[in-house]
Amino acid sequence: MSGIRTKIITGCAIVVAVALAGCGQQPSGGLQASPAPSGKDCTVKRLPLKNPGRFTVGTDSPAYPPWFKSDNPNNGQGYESALIYAIAKDLGFTDDEVDWVDVGFNAAIAPGEKTFDVDINQVTITSARRQNVDLSDPYYTGYQAVITIEGDKLAGDTSIAELRGGKLGAQADSTSLDAINNVIKPDVPPTVLATNDAGVKALEQKKIDGLVVDLPTAAEMVSGEVDGGLMVGRLPTADGNPEQFGLVLDHGSKLTGCINQTLATLHDNGAIASLQGKWLNPPDVPLLKN
Repeated sequence: MSGIRTKIITGCAIVVAVALAGCGQQPSGGLQASPAPSGKDCTVKRLPLKNPGRFTVGTDSPAYPPWFKSDNPNNGQGYESALIYAIAKDLGFTDDEVDWVDVGFNAAIAPGEKTFDVDINQVTITSARRQNVDLSDPYYTGYQAVITIEGDKLAGDTSIAELRGGKLGAQADSTSLDAINNVIKPDVPPTVLATNDAGVKALEQKKIDGLVVDLPTAAEMVSGEVDGGLMVGRLPTADGNPEQFGLVLDHGSKLTGCINQTLATLHDNGAIASLQGKWLNPPDVPLLKN
């Protein structure tokens, strides 16, 4: 899937390891360098921005629903796009002062200085990632899920034990891949895919029996994106807690405190719950039993 965006710049790429984080807790083991500043410091003129007066936001391309719509982050549609514009507004930016840049998933979580102020791309908060980048407080809490093709060997499976004999796939350096290795523990090594787009193609071409992605993405895929797509079930996590997504910033960024302050405001005033209700509506998916 491809689309045309405005205000796009190219990112860079490296790979890092990942681990799961607990629900309702800040993951330990990494550095969170910036304390929350006072409100007067979280204004456009005072923010430490890559480009003065502009809010530069990274995400991957293609940008998939339900996080984005029409592969166009600029339109404010889809949960992550809408959330960014809500964050920008709270910080004092107008919509036309938000610039989107193309940044691959692995590039976003790699060590090193970034081309963006924040990146939003369904990045699970983990202690390993916090060694390389700052991760904001959570803006979404959820689970991983398994999808397959109607009539394939995993169709109708209800337990993790049944999944172990299948050929599973997930995006490289993702917590989806961690879930395969640490929760499912398959009999055959999983297929590691460069992107979820590659995972869809592998599934449709029957190179894999099942694809693991986050639940809202899985629901979107089986609703029409994947020809004959079928939801197998929701996966438990290794520690029993849901995963949490956070925005990515430079390690030790002085902007992190302001982003967390804004997220707290949007949680408190109900804006985040409202956006999730509008854009994220995954079905009631059964939990796959151990």
